[in-house]
Amino acid sequence: MRYFASVRERLRCEAEEVEQPAGATVGGLFAELRRRHPPLAEVAASLRFAVNQEYVEVDQRLADGDEVAVIPPVSGGL
Repeated sequence: MRYFASVRERLRCEAEEVEQPAGATVGGLFAELRRRHPPLAEVAASLRFAVNQEYVEVDQRLADGDEVAVIPPVSGGL
């Protein structure tokens, strides 16, 4: 797991390893993360997920060794 921006600040954690059973999905993984880190529930609706640096939906199945990132909304400009 990789956490970015405000999620990283909220959890005071940049990365962690999370074991999941075969056939797990991003949504199932995120449910586990919300149990481990209750502050995630406050921002859950606005988060996006990436697997191996590509944005995915919560029904994406995970494979052994996948890197999953939790990405909050970003804004910016010049």
